[in-house]
Amino acid sequence: MGRLTGLGIGAGAVAALAARDLIQKKHSVLRNYPVVGHMRYLLEEIRPEIQQYFIEKNWDGRPFDRDTRTMVYERAKGTAAELSFGTERDVYQPGYEYLVHSTTPLEAPEQPPRVMVGGPDCKKPYSMALVNVSSMSFGAISANAIRALNKGAEMGGFAHDTGEGGLSKYHQEHNGDLIWEIGSGYFATRTKDGHFDESQFADKANRDQVKCVSIKLSQGAKPGIGGVLPAAKVTKEIAEVRGVPQGQKCVSPAAHTAFHTPVELIEFVARLREVTGGKPTGFKLCVGSRRDVLAICKAILEVGTAPDFIIVDGSEGGTAAAPLEYEDHVGMPLTDGLMIVHNALVGIGVRDKVRIGASGKVVGGSDVVKRLIQGADYTNSARAMMMAVGCIQSQKCHTDKCPVGVATQSEARARALDVGDKSMRVKRYQEATVKQAASMMATLGATRPEELSPHMLRRNIDATQTQSYYEMYEWLSPGQLLAGAPQSWIDDWDSASPDRFVPQRSHQR
Repeated sequence: MGRLTGLGIGAGAVAALAARDLIQKKHSVLRNYPVVGHMRYLLEEIRPEIQQYFIEKNWDGRPFDRDTRTMVYERAKGTAAELSFGTERDVYQPGYEYLVHSTTPLEAPEQPPRVMVGGPDCKKPYSMALVNVSSMSFGAISANAIRALNKGAEMGGFAHDTGEGGLSKYHQEHNGDLIWEIGSGYFATRTKDGHFDESQFADKANRDQVKCVSIKLSQGAKPGIGGVLPAAKVTKEIAEVRGVPQGQKCVSPAAHTAFHTPVELIEFVARLREVTGGKPTGFKLCVGSRRDVLAICKAILEVGTAPDFIIVDGSEGGTAAAPLEYEDHVGMPLTDGLMIVHNALVGIGVRDKVRIGASGKVVGGSDVVKRLIQGADYTNSARAMMMAVGCIQSQKCHTDKCPVGVATQSEARARALDVGDKSMRVKRYQEATVKQAASMMATLGATRPEELSPHMLRRNIDATQTQSYYEMYEWLSPGQLLAGAPQSWIDDWDSASPDRFVPQRSHQR
């Protein structure tokens, strides 16, 4: 009798669902296929998981393939991260890159190299690790994720970029070295009307834990537009950290209001460095055009001072939620942007004074070494650090429904992230990756980044030709732009102005 009753209730529920599907107007599939049409939405909901776990190969997943994710997880756990039976990649495919090992490789140094950041006008230079935590804001990721990243940085002796969302108490809880990022919203250092507040900045930037200050011009995921934090995520706590109204959508302007021209940018850098008592100060950008970079270079020459560092973010980088059109179609990839900035600084004779950081899909030791060859002095990593604290690449960062408590403001979800365990994973991952990078450098015959050369990285051009980066790209000599720009640079060099950022336009419309 009970079984029949249960069947009756079930049949009634199905009939009610069918009736609702037939009269609703939102979904055409359900009107034509009541009840069974729900299967379509269920399968669509779990499609990313099916694709990731059962369909994609070890090496062809996006944004990060399974081999790469596994490597991060295993290094973070301190378990073996080796593979057997050879590569699964097609080493003859056009675009495949490889490093050129030396016949007489060196022993890797016991202590991996570090990079001193700080130019002639810097009074408090900072020793930067080869791999650091890239910018991720409190708000974009949870308090526990911030805690774990900073504690890992403190234990491992590397830097943690705050992201543009402000200097929160969670960044300061474990005393890990901080790079304080100042975005166009000036969060944690803004007036009520959203402009830069120098007095607030001076108070916070002079704390011992803040080692460097970085001005964010643009970011890889969405260059040219500001960040958006939905109203639902602007909690009382986040509103206090950022200095914005609680419960209202928090939007960063597309551009800064503290400066508008290349000269004003360099003057702003110099001013912030002065206010901090001489801490390394620089800026981050995703390169848009070579002309803009050269305009900044001319401003450096005119003002008579340079940023202590420039972080180049690639368009393939970025943990931030962004419109698909921006993620896929705006901004310069890291390789091209990095080499433009490097060569421009060489060309005006200041490369030895300005350090370059590279950010954009830096995960393994080979990524680090490639970026050093292409012109960087050190690297920053965001998504790999997220994986080290438990991210499973569910790609739900923008929904506040991160299943592992990393990219969420839900206390219930964030509770899953144990700070003590995950901070150790961050430390182990960074330590293993830097060690691997140092080992690979020694394999190439180098012990320090400046000993690497573009001859050491080669790319398949087609099925029968390979070229080194030295052959493929143009590398300027020190001061070459000042002595007379080469033909390939002369149009951008002549049209670049320290007094304005000019959009790239054709001569005719």
